[in-house]
Amino acid sequence: MNLPYAEPYKTKMVEYIRPSTIQERKRWIKEADYNLFNLSSDKVFIDLLTDSGTGAMSDKQWAEMMVGDESYAGSQSYLKLKETVKRITGFEHFLPTHQGRAAENVLFSVLVHKCDIVPGNSHFDTTKGHIEFRKASVVDCTIDEAFDTTTYHPFKGNVCLNKLEDVLSRNTKDRIPFVIVTITCNSAGGQPVSMENIKVVSGLCKKYKIPLLIDAARFAENAYFIKTREAGYENKSIKTIVKEFFSYTDGMTMSAKKDGLVNMGGFIALNNEDVYKKATVYNIMFEGFKTYGGLNGRDMGALAVGLDEATEFDYLHSRIKQVAFLGEQLVEYGVPVQQPFGGHAIFLDANKFVPNIPRDEYRAQALAIQLYIIGGIRGVEIGTILADRDPFTHKNRYPELELVRLAVPRRTYSLNHMRYVAAVIKAIYDTRSKAKRGYRIIDEAPIMRHFTVKLEKIKQEAVTI
Repeated sequence: MNLPYAEPYKTKMVEYIRPSTIQERKRWIKEADYNLFNLSSDKVFIDLLTDSGTGAMSDKQWAEMMVGDESYAGSQSYLKLKETVKRITGFEHFLPTHQGRAAENVLFSVLVHKCDIVPGNSHFDTTKGHIEFRKASVVDCTIDEAFDTTTYHPFKGNVCLNKLEDVLSRNTKDRIPFVIVTITCNSAGGQPVSMENIKVVSGLCKKYKIPLLIDAARFAENAYFIKTREAGYENKSIKTIVKEFFSYTDGMTMSAKKDGLVNMGGFIALNNEDVYKKATVYNIMFEGFKTYGGLNGRDMGALAVGLDEATEFDYLHSRIKQVAFLGEQLVEYGVPVQQPFGGHAIFLDANKFVPNIPRDEYRAQALAIQLYIIGGIRGVEIGTILADRDPFTHKNRYPELELVRLAVPRRTYSLNHMRYVAAVIKAIYDTRSKAKRGYRIIDEAPIMRHFTVKLEKIKQEAVTI
């Protein structure tokens, strides 16, 4: 029997979100220098800026917060989280951090040095930032299908094996501290990596004696796609798939604000004891003692519960069905989006949506701003602004895709909210031919500029008859 989809949870508390007018939003975004990060949350109606730390925790997670052990050293909450991470991932060594970029900072302080090269699949912005901050370089080895939003491929996050082997074979292993694979691949549209792909990547890394690390922010969503799309895994549990996936790798960093289902937290998990010991020194310097790493005991307890909840099929099915519902509405309206839909977000293809806005006027940012003005919806640009300037030439880097990401917080919005978002986007798409000009940068940081960039609107020339 084919019954309609319904969320496997009910609401215990609500939070008011304030509607506003178009005129108010025009004023607010101008005052924010046309940077959506600068808006205060009370000026946003539907907030799809990120799915990081913005979800709703369960009753069991809130209950765990009440018994959090706040001991500085040897916290019982730490021990509970450490046991959960080992049981789910299989890794022997564990360090908590306050979030994912902190985990990168600690681990890369050990592993990344000047002139190093780090191959991977469309590195996340903070990953790239931490590598380039250390005067090293990233090499994107994502499969070509990821850069065509109309091509169907079940695992667009896959690493291109030829690209990776080319990098590995042309450089000494001393120049490549590790290969990193992001699951799901956020910058390519929240796209998953197949089990078969990670097996072969693991084999290549072993051939060249180079460690393989995972950016595991959305590892559970990746496992869901393996279960539902990859032959041989349809009858395996999410936890079984997760354990096998990590078994082909040497370690992981995680922003637990995604598939950990918490508002703050992250961690490093490894098998290499020597790297763990060296990372422990940096963890104590940057984050806190090794048994709390910048987290309260109650946060670690909530994370332990969240990791178990996130690796259950019913939760994941509900989560990914909601994201797909938004995608299906947009496809029905003819809106160009990355397909197949990713696990945590829908990505609008700005190159196809507003091709008449020049790329050097930041068409994806222009589209994201219009989405806010018309509907009070806050998304985020995944395009030229986020790509930063080349650290050597200081020229804009133009990625193959110019995207607007609509990241859906976990267990937070209803299907009616998704219908509203789709209707706003349709209204903008129906009048897209009117958009001719974008924005120029008037102030930017030298790295990860998208968080603090200031822009001004380029005026459209008057038409003379």
